[in-house]
Amino acid sequence: MFGYAGQILRCDLTTGKLTMEPLDETTARKWVGGVGLGAKYLYEEVPAGVAWDDPENRLIMTTGPLAGSNAVGAGSFNVTTKGAVTELAGASQANGFMGAYMKFSGIDGIVVQGASDKWVYLIVKDGEAKLEDAGFLVGLDTVKTEDAVREKLGAAEKDVSVYTIGPAGENKVRFAAIVGDRGHVASHNGVGAVMGSKKLKAVVVYKGSSKVSVKDEEALKAVNKEMFEFSKTFAGVYEWGTGGNFSNVYTVGALPVKNYATNLYPEHERMGGKYLRTHYELKSKPCYKCPMAHVKECTVTEGPYTGFVGEEPEYEQMAAWGPQIGNTELGSVVMLASEVDKLGMDCNEASWLIGWAMECFEKGIFTTEETDGLELTWGNVEVVKTLMNRIARREGAFADMLAEGTMRASQKVGGEAAGWAIYGGKGAAPRGHDHRGVTRWVELFDTCVSNTGTIESTYSGVQPQFVDMEGIKDPFDHLGIAEFNAKYNGIRQIDDCLGTCRLISPQPKELISAINAVTGWEWELEDAFQAGKRIVHLLRQFNIEHGLKPEDEKPSVRYGSVPVDGPAEGKNIMEKWDEMQALYYKVMGWDPATGAPLPETLKTFGLEKVVKNP
Repeated sequence: MFGYAGQILRCDLTTGKLTMEPLDETTARKWVGGVGLGAKYLYEEVPAGVAWDDPENRLIMTTGPLAGSNAVGAGSFNVTTKGAVTELAGASQANGFMGAYMKFSGIDGIVVQGASDKWVYLIVKDGEAKLEDAGFLVGLDTVKTEDAVREKLGAAEKDVSVYTIGPAGENKVRFAAIVGDRGHVASHNGVGAVMGSKKLKAVVVYKGSSKVSVKDEEALKAVNKEMFEFSKTFAGVYEWGTGGNFSNVYTVGALPVKNYATNLYPEHERMGGKYLRTHYELKSKPCYKCPMAHVKECTVTEGPYTGFVGEEPEYEQMAAWGPQIGNTELGSVVMLASEVDKLGMDCNEASWLIGWAMECFEKGIFTTEETDGLELTWGNVEVVKTLMNRIARREGAFADMLAEGTMRASQKVGGEAAGWAIYGGKGAAPRGHDHRGVTRWVELFDTCVSNTGTIESTYSGVQPQFVDMEGIKDPFDHLGIAEFNAKYNGIRQIDDCLGTCRLISPQPKELISAINAVTGWEWELEDAFQAGKRIVHLLRQFNIEHGLKPEDEKPSVRYGSVPVDGPAEGKNIMEKWDEMQALYYKVMGWDPATGAPLPETLKTFGLEKVVKNP
């Protein structure tokens, strides 16, 4: 079977039993890999009534057919689970080396079930797996855990891929992440909290001796060149990193400033990727087979954090620890981005949470008595660092409350402060933009109707020209946005099936050519959409069975509020929200009253077994 190892490792932490199960070609072709295989196992094995921290929840780590091949950037993997933040489906991707190393060790994925009675870590090498005692790792941050594991195993840096939880995951902070390979993160919907609930501290996969079979190596070489050349022209990432568009995001009113209190941030030019890459010292740290090498080690060269060394912050980390918390010192952004990764927390949720707490402090809802002595003033980065650490360890009543995430913390405080919190109705905070801005309504809507706690159909907005669709002419066209999101949904789910990074392969048609070169499937664009929408419908059915209601698919009061200044001043997405939601359900083929996939929709996408009897 071209592109696949043909095996899934099943790890039962309750019994300690480790077994290999076959992955047949029919299943591989139907679900592709990554989030597709994750959705299949999640739906089949986690019935309604199983809580996110129940041993019977699954933590599913899967890669796809391009991982470990010679496709550019093919080291990614997906984590699927019932998430701790939304208590519905969660799926998150991470780059680095893990996806490729899984293949080299003879597996396409790992299904973790049960829960250990003591802390353990999993080792996979050349088709063999074992569990080891992780007592010596407990309490360590993600960087120290990687170091300790490699030292224990006598493994060189690139001998193994190590993904771990930090203190946040150990303490089941709702928005804990899984972090590995020196700062790559599966961040969304509390996947690290689920891992912590199972007392699984780390997963270690060796760079084994297996090879990935490829149908047409010459065709893959050709499409690799096309993908790399195209990626160099996409959004300026090749030259400036994901933070290079920081000022452009500001000009359309999409930079989050002080918890959406304003869209004005005159310091933006000194806080983005272009300034960082022309003033700080950088060293490339590329992921597996990635000629783009956008990941950089960064040394701060000016300001109070001169000499600090960390990974170059991505755009969303720049937004999170810059304007969202009222900070105007770029070196401290590098420091805070490093700190949140070491603690093992989602930077987006953490920053929305802390920005909300700062607004509450500014307006007198919180005093130093409530905050356990912390002066939560805007831009006070050392206090933010202290608070992060307290949250990760649930130290004190205030930090323990915040560890439940933005929605739950704000609801506990109640009153007018509850209306200041930014999150989608399912419970997850959005990505690092002010989605009320020009061109970002598509992501605001997508965030709220998505199945996984983060964006589903969109990526850096939408790119209709890539898939032969007509674009949205008016960025504030309520119904046009809803209809387009439904039609576009599916193609970006395929990205998350393949084991490749979107930054090196943003063009769907080129990705389809790579799929065909590796697998020999002869897919067309419509085949990719069909497979992607199948995943979306199955995740939706999972969520419906686990309690999703249409009223959950609305933004919080502040998230859906009207901007008071900036280029989107006065624009109100909530004017027609109910109409947008109803139209989206209709175009998706879902019941307009419940949001559940209609039986005929499920059958159309080969999901006959999912159809429930009346």
